[in-house]
Parts: sequence; structure tokens; C-alpha cells
Amino acid sequence: MLKFLGKLLDSNEKEITRLRKTVESVSRLEPAIKKLKDADFGKKTAEFKERLQHGTLLDGILPEAFALVREAALRTIGQRPFDVQMMAGMTLHNGKVAEQKTGEGKTLSAIPALYLNALAGQGTHLVTVNDYLARRDAGWMGPIIHLLGMSTSAMISEQSFLYDPAFEDQTATDGRLKHLRPITRKQAYEADVTYGINSEFGFDYLRDNMVSDISQVVQRGNYHYAVVDEVDSVLIDEARTPHIISAPDTEATHAYYDYAKLVDKLNRETDFAIDEKLRTAHLTDHGILKVEKLLGIPNIYEKDFGTVHHIEAALKARTLFAREKDYIVNLSRTISVCTRNWPA
Repeated sequence: MLKFLGKLLDSNEKEITRLRKTVESVSRLEPAIKKLKDADFGKKTAEFKERLQHGTLLDGILPEAFALVREAALRTIGQRPFDVQMMAGMTLHNGKVAEQKTGEGKTLSAIPALYLNALAGQGTHLVTVNDYLARRDAGWMGPIIHLLGMSTSAMISEQSFLYDPAFEDQTATDGRLKHLRPITRKQAYEADVTYGINSEFGFDYLRDNMVSDISQVVQRGNYHYAVVDEVDSVLIDEARTPHIISAPDTEATHAYYDYAKLVDKLNRETDFAIDEKLRTAHLTDHGILKVEKLLGIPNIYEKDFGTVHHIEAALKARTLFAREKDYIVNLSRTISVCTRNWPA
């Protein structure tokens, strides 16, 4: 056991040593970066993008990009990321978990990694735990990203914003929220850095898969890079809550009444079989022939397989669900279903 812990600690120390060497490379670039004018930051971003297009890897640009972010943070929000924050950003860039305590600057630590990966032009996401943090952090970190020649957006429930220094919200009481201009959801995803909560990203994905026209899709379609804040909460605690979405039924409601009436004409002894244990009901051969005769269809499985599905669903509802036990009909004409751990 002690040997295993020794190897683990030794491995961790090697990783820290490697990160420190990279931070030293970043620090050596600071004097040259400090000589840049504000207008030069966007030009450096354009230069990085061009180098990537010519085959340079992100890791080859990392020291310069991180040094540029460090200076941009100092000039815009008056905070120079500490070495440990730069190390955290490098860890996030490598797709690993970086643990930082409250007050150690997690919000700022994510910016170098987000900026570096946004250089690929495919957008990056910052997944956080609530609407307030999504808006606050986008407005707070927005000036840094803006100086670097990129855009920052925030998505909360039914609202989206873009950091725009030319816009001022007179109603905002928090200075970090004053320059968040309302935009569409699609525009929010087109930003280089998009802040939002995990459920909004998830529901937007589901909604995009339900649209009838590709022009209604809001997400980019490629999922390039994301930093997950409070990863234990998002990927463990919140992951236990399912994301369920629905759309209005496109079929006529009266069809379900017709299926219910058809089921009433079937004989329990000859036309269908019920499995109480598996909670299933299905038509027998005799029942299929009877349904085909009633509907005037020669072969229901070839002509209209969807009808078979609806009939068996109506059959299951009629034979396996009991009113006041499995469901309750109230005066508002809605149905509440009592769920159980039934086998699929």
C-alpha cells in the first residue's frame, strides 16, 4: 500500500514539475508581451490561428497564448493569473481535472485553456452549475476575451447574452453584468466562448434533434472543447436527473379513441395474450386476423405496422392499467400516472 502511494505521489510530483517548466516558458515571454499595444492582441490571435492552419499544434502555441492571456487579464480586470492558476489552465487544456479551493481563482484559471482551444475556430464551452454564475462569469471574463479579439456569450433559461462593451444595461446592479447584450440562442453558440449550465446545453441538444428544418438548429453540431466547473456536481450529482423533452403530438387525438374502441371488440380468450409479470399484452394470430378484418387491411404488418403498435398500446392500457390504482383522472382532464419499477 505504501509503495503504491509512493508511486502515486511521485507521479504527481513529476506532473507538477513538468507544468512548472511550462509556466517558466510563459513567464519568459511576459516582457515582450507587455510591449504590445491593446490593438496588437487581436493581431496575435489572428497570427495564432494562421499558424494552426499551417500545421502548428496547440501545444506549440501554448506558452505564447497563455502569456497573452495573462497580460490581457491584467490590463482589463486588473488581475494577473498566478503561476498555480496557469498550471490549472494547462491541466484543463490536457483534459484533466484540476482541483482548486473556493477563492483560489477557478474562474480566471479556465480562461487560458478556453482561449487556446477557441483558436481552432470551433467554439468552446464553459459548463457551470447555475444561471447566476453563467451570466456573472461571462460578463466578468468577457473583457479579457474581447481584448484578445474573440467573443463571449452566456446562456441561461430562455435568455442569451453577448459581452459587448458598447452596450450598457442601465438596470444592472452588478457592474459585471452591465455589458451583456441580449441575443438569440444561435448567436450565443456562435461565440468563441459560451458560458451556460449543463441542463441548458443538454436541452438545446435535444431540441436540435426535434426540429423540422436544419435552419432551426442552434448548436454548431461539433462539440470541440468544454471546461466543466464543479465537475463533481455536474457529472455526478446533476447527472442523476434525466433530461426529458416533448413536443406536441402530430397525430389526430380521435385516432386513440378509435384504437380503444377497436380493442373493446377483441376477445381475451382468443385474440390477445397478457403477461402479468412482464406487464405486456400482444395480439395472437387469431387477434391479428380479426383486426385485419375489422380494419379491412389484408396484411397489417406489411401495410400499416404503426397501427399494430397503437393497438397493442391501447390493449396494454385497457388490460394492465386500472383507474384509481395506476392512474387518476382529475377534473382538469389531465392524467397522472403512478410509476413503478416495471420490467421493460
